[in-house]
Amino acid sequence: MRSAVGIPNIAYGVTWGERKRPRLFGAWAVAVSVALLAMSLSSPQQAEVAATVDRIVSVIVRELPGAGSAPEAAVQAAGGSVGRHIKLIDGFVAGVPEGSLDALRSSSGVHSVTLNGKVTLLESKGASEAAYTGEMQNVAEIIGADDVWAAGFTGEGVDVALIDSGVAPVEGLLGADKIVNGPDLSFEGSFPEVRYLDTFGHGTHMAGIIAGNDGVEGGFTGVAPDARIVSVKVANNEGATDVSQVLAGIDWAVQHRNDDGLNIRVLNLSFGTDAIQPYVIDPLSFAVEAAWRKGIVVVVAGGNEGYGTIQLNNPALNPTILAVGGSDPLGTMDTKDDIVADFSSRGNALRGPDLLAPGKSVVSLRDPGSFIDEMYPAGRVGDRFFRGSGTSQSAAVVSGAAALLLQQRPELTPDQVKRLLEVSAVTLKRSPPQQQGAGQINLESAMDQRTPTTWESRQWNLPATGLGSLELSRGSAHVTDEDGNDLTGEQTIFGDRWDGRTWSGRTWSGNTWSGGDWMGRTWSGNTWSNDSWAGRTWSGVTWSGRTWSGNTWSGRTWSGRTWSGNTWSGVTWSGRTWSGVTWSGRTWSGNTWSGNTWSGSAWE
Repeated sequence: MRSAVGIPNIAYGVTWGERKRPRLFGAWAVAVSVALLAMSLSSPQQAEVAATVDRIVSVIVRELPGAGSAPEAAVQAAGGSVGRHIKLIDGFVAGVPEGSLDALRSSSGVHSVTLNGKVTLLESKGASEAAYTGEMQNVAEIIGADDVWAAGFTGEGVDVALIDSGVAPVEGLLGADKIVNGPDLSFEGSFPEVRYLDTFGHGTHMAGIIAGNDGVEGGFTGVAPDARIVSVKVANNEGATDVSQVLAGIDWAVQHRNDDGLNIRVLNLSFGTDAIQPYVIDPLSFAVEAAWRKGIVVVVAGGNEGYGTIQLNNPALNPTILAVGGSDPLGTMDTKDDIVADFSSRGNALRGPDLLAPGKSVVSLRDPGSFIDEMYPAGRVGDRFFRGSGTSQSAAVVSGAAALLLQQRPELTPDQVKRLLEVSAVTLKRSPPQQQGAGQINLESAMDQRTPTTWESRQWNLPATGLGSLELSRGSAHVTDEDGNDLTGEQTIFGDRWDGRTWSGRTWSGNTWSGGDWMGRTWSGNTWSNDSWAGRTWSGVTWSGRTWSGNTWSGRTWSGRTWSGNTWSGVTWSGRTWSGVTWSGRTWSGNTWSGNTWSGSAWE
């Protein structure tokens, strides 16, 4: 189906023609070569194959130009069945009797027939069907976003605040007024050469999933391709950030949600800690709820069991907001076999995820030269894209979905958006109810639902107060300076004492931010007002002459001392090597999670 923005239903991240063929094509080509070589050899196994002519095998059938429906008819004539079409390779998946393979290969309109088996390359395992379902166009099809695009809804006019590691100026995010920079609250905010930029690689990946858009037919597209990203950078090149920085980022988004043409209706947060204090007093929980009550749909990653428990991360523990778990399509486009992804935190009897969205091997925009890009090169898909798994990716999908709903019905409250997504979700029959909440989102159904009344969508949870401990909100996630000293206790990254009573009162009244200051302290040295937007948008003109490569960092190296200076280096979290447990991007292209470290050994 062709969408309203002129994007055909093909798999993105893998392109033909002017671009270099990416890794996925290499895997497919190896499969073709192996299959044809096997057919050319004489061996005792051939007799065994001939004796099992009735056994059904899965194959990939490629068609010749102008073949029409002849190849599909040939499959059916052979007693087989036609599965999903893969426009990327001008072919389709089919199940056919094993004894009919030779005849099928010589049928009219058939270019080739290849056994649909998983191929192991030097750097990967099982990079076949799962790779297709992780392409953004297929993610959109799984959740019904492609039909929403066809109806004319693309997220236009809706701003999504991305509290993350910044955004890089890469293709797919270069449209006029596509990215708006909020303040840089990270440890890199005082370095002009990387201020606002994503040196870690996580934020760019999320931005692509939410609202990426090449602006051309056949190009990359996110879930809400015409939505705008408001980037609030809180993490440095290693993903390190303190809870107090995240609090300030959320607070800024709340207070500036309608400034100077902004329309922040959605807030995406992949950050989480293993805090265990009750959500009703936790400061981070209070911050996301404050945003919710100010009319912003807050979408939070549920977590990936990276802390060693099934409990959702904080602030996903707050039952008012949208806590998202990850689903795994198991390499097929048929949602009937989808399950809760093995990495997704299940929650407990008190709090589980509200919804699920695809989070397995999701292909989004690559941030060349970033920490993740350099450390996990196996995650690269071609020159422009990167593959990652986790509830981070799932949350980004739901943020895009919320933007589409809000374009359709701008009057919706956050409670109504949550209700619509829940009542229209599809239960995954192969996974326990507690692990999936309402189930996997179904945008096409959500768009068709009537608007729930205020009473129907009202949530009866105890309101958060934010009067708890900042230190307990951190859980075990602490940033450490270059001398090995952890930031602990009731103090922010500036050493100021934290007073939850004062802060929570200011947030509700909207007076914690003034210019470039938060609670009286300057964060990045940039003034902020309705008339002053440092780095407000990017475009080709803004970034002309600036190459995006390892040279961008002006000789800085990725090492334990990077960006230390007078700031927290974020090298360790409570004495452990930074592993990414607070950011819910569980795996980057199959570098599997082992406890709290990246094993870097295999694809998923």
